[in-house]
Amino acid sequence: MSRPGLSCPGCGSSNIVDEDLYSQPQLVCVDCGFVVSEGALADEPVGGSDVSYSRTTAVAKKPCANLIKGLQRVKAICRTLRVHSEVEELSQNYYNQAYQHESFIKVSLQKKEVLAGCSVLVSCRLLNWPITMGTVSCLLDADSMVVGAVYQEMVKILNIKAPIINVTDVMEAHSQEYKISSTHVPEELAENSKGLTKRAVALVELAADSWIVTGRKPIPIMMAAVYLAWQSLKPTKHRLKFSLDKFCQLAKVNKQKPALKRITEMKEVLCKLGKEIPWIREEVTPDNVVQQVEDILQHRYALLRRSLRSHEDALLAECQASCEDSLTEEAAPSQISELVEPTPNSSSLEQCEPNAKRAEQPGDVDDKSCTVTEPHSDTQESQDPAPNWGKRVLFAPPCVIHAKKRRVEQPDLKDVTGNEEISDSEIDSYIRTPREVRDFALTQKMLSMSEKLLTDGEAFLFELYMVGVGHCRSYQPTG
Repeated sequence: MSRPGLSCPGCGSSNIVDEDLYSQPQLVCVDCGFVVSEGALADEPVGGSDVSYSRTTAVAKKPCANLIKGLQRVKAICRTLRVHSEVEELSQNYYNQAYQHESFIKVSLQKKEVLAGCSVLVSCRLLNWPITMGTVSCLLDADSMVVGAVYQEMVKILNIKAPIINVTDVMEAHSQEYKISSTHVPEELAENSKGLTKRAVALVELAADSWIVTGRKPIPIMMAAVYLAWQSLKPTKHRLKFSLDKFCQLAKVNKQKPALKRITEMKEVLCKLGKEIPWIREEVTPDNVVQQVEDILQHRYALLRRSLRSHEDALLAECQASCEDSLTEEAAPSQISELVEPTPNSSSLEQCEPNAKRAEQPGDVDDKSCTVTEPHSDTQESQDPAPNWGKRVLFAPPCVIHAKKRRVEQPDLKDVTGNEEISDSEIDSYIRTPREVRDFALTQKMLSMSEKLLTDGEAFLFELYMVGVGHCRSYQPTG
């Protein structure tokens, strides 16, 4: 029996009838199958619907096996690094959040393992625990580039503002990785961890002041600092003969290839500062600079100022010498021109006075003023409109010293109509300087003299030729 006036909320149909099911009257929608329960149309069709396992209330949802393994991996990394319980709890919380995100739910197991290390890394940085990305990469046996990419993605997804760690803040934790205490190595090669860390931090600070740290990976710099600190604390012949490979084998750490270049760069900086120590009589070279590390680090700020001042004085002296040479070269053409056509009724003293006055004129020295930043030289570097200034200063960032050559895009050729405006600088470029005027006049005189000599020579040869022809005509051969 149909019930007029009622409509199904599911499909909007008014075809609703009474139906007795198991002696229980119910209102049922004929079109879609919805039933009336306690005076209202129910949302479930007749016979029920499929309910997912996650929506059931009978059984609680359990974490999957990979999530359980990942949390165990996070706990193992935290126990290996011996961090606080707060870091461990925060790492597990971040791993659980990142694992259930749609960006990490369908990724490889390797990426999920890297995610565990990144959770520990971001937790350590938030709680000021000195751990580097290289240490986490070593524990995971993964590429540092992969760890960095996953770390950046995780921080962006979870909206975490992690602080940037300074390289000097993690030197203590990095120095403890080197097994060079008296319990691991012989006494002559052993070194206290506290003293080693203090000397290595001072070397890293000096490297930062001299731009060596800029744009570089921290692990090779710290390894180079620890190696030089270990040698300089007791600079015996036995220690000085130890190469970086032997030192890494002794300390049971993996060698970083860029550390060799960082050692060379640090020794160059130490040599530049060691030359300014007044009580050192011998020449400071990379071979003997390790013995002077203690004095250099003790007075490094004063030596830095002194070395910069000495470098500026050397550049100024070189610039002044180059300016004097340029003035001498400019005076030479004027002297030659006066020797070619000497002025009558003038003595040698009167001939030299104009040259002296001319040399003092400011327009005579064109764009060769004595400046420290751009000394005069005839090399390609001085002729470059944008020279590499990193090669002229004492300390400069590596990206400036070893600048990569970039292709310069050629500007598109524009149509020249002849009505373009001419700037004052362009007009000045067409005006000859006093030196160019003198050189041009001297060249014209030399060319006119050579043409005159050539004309006289041609006339003489023609006269000889005519005399020879006349002799040939008057010659009468005999029988």
